[in-house]
Amino acid sequence: MSIDMSHTYTVEVGYDEFCGALAARDLKPLWKIAKQLMPEVPLPTTQAWLWKWDDVLPLAKRAGELITLERGGDRRVLALANPGLRGLPFTSTTLWGALQYLGPHESAPAHRHTPSAIRFVLTGSGVYTTVNGDACDMEPGDLILTPIWNWHDHNNRSDDPMVWFDGLDLPLLTALESIFFENHPDQLQPVDGHNRSEQGFAGVGLREMGISSPIAHSPLLRYRWGETERTLEALQRARGGPMVSLEFVNPLTGGPAVSTFACEMHRLSPGARTPTKRKTGSSVYVVFQGSGRSVINGVCFEWGPGDIFVTPSWASVDHEANLQADLFAISDRPVLQVLHLYREEELVERQEVSGTFVPLQGALRTAEVNRDEH
Repeated sequence: MSIDMSHTYTVEVGYDEFCGALAARDLKPLWKIAKQLMPEVPLPTTQAWLWKWDDVLPLAKRAGELITLERGGDRRVLALANPGLRGLPFTSTTLWGALQYLGPHESAPAHRHTPSAIRFVLTGSGVYTTVNGDACDMEPGDLILTPIWNWHDHNNRSDDPMVWFDGLDLPLLTALESIFFENHPDQLQPVDGHNRSEQGFAGVGLREMGISSPIAHSPLLRYRWGETERTLEALQRARGGPMVSLEFVNPLTGGPAVSTFACEMHRLSPGARTPTKRKTGSSVYVVFQGSGRSVINGVCFEWGPGDIFVTPSWASVDHEANLQADLFAISDRPVLQVLHLYREEELVERQEVSGTFVPLQGALRTAEVNRDEH
């Protein structure tokens, strides 16, 4: 039996009734939404936004007093919820950013999930994250991977709290409806050794013969700040200019450390503004040290240590440091590159500044800021 059009009938109704009949049958006419679905350039719902360390840290500390670490509440995480995403707890449409607080002598229980995660340490010492039995020490500036479906727990042996930035591909996996989660049968997983993943990668340009990499992530789980800083200093001496950038990669394949998002570090030299660029995909920046400003679509965002800001897809962006600054960032670039959707361009002229971002309020035009000051 084949499809037969000879016995179908024409619906004899006016336009308004016709549209009602479409809605009643869960149909949408393309001619009414074509420009919305196919804009000439990306029209992101993610808003450029900034969260100030001085606003978030007191709340993180208070969470440490109010929220007990137990099943059902085993992570003290404050998600950076972008106001353009209609209440969703996501920093952009593809990236999750958050601050996590672990108090003195506390342990966050072991679990695993399909979203890949990274931890970038901001403050504290004497903490380790165990990833599939490998206890990875955590110090400020370190990048720690907790990859897809790897058991992980966090343990603080010190008398002081630790705060780190969490980056995940959670929004992407939510859209793909591919999230799985499982608690470990024990509160903490067994520790098989400390910093084991680093043992095979002690020399630049050297690798063990015959070794293979996991498909979804780097076999190196801890990227030490000391190594990162030495590389930044070497690049700065060799390249000069207002900014040098590096990417954390899989030492065996050269691909991204996490397959679904890039991890980057950018060092800004004071007194010089970078060229204005725009790219597809969003980025979340974490100010590790230093101070300065970023201009995003004409709006000036002033930042200092611990501040976090997000840039939407195809936004015009440039940076300038007052003091030498190091910015950690995550980006959804790897996914866009695999899909052949990534594009980047540098504007002929730097963008003009037409407004200023006011924390907890949003972007205000320069005229509005000047009026409020008088």
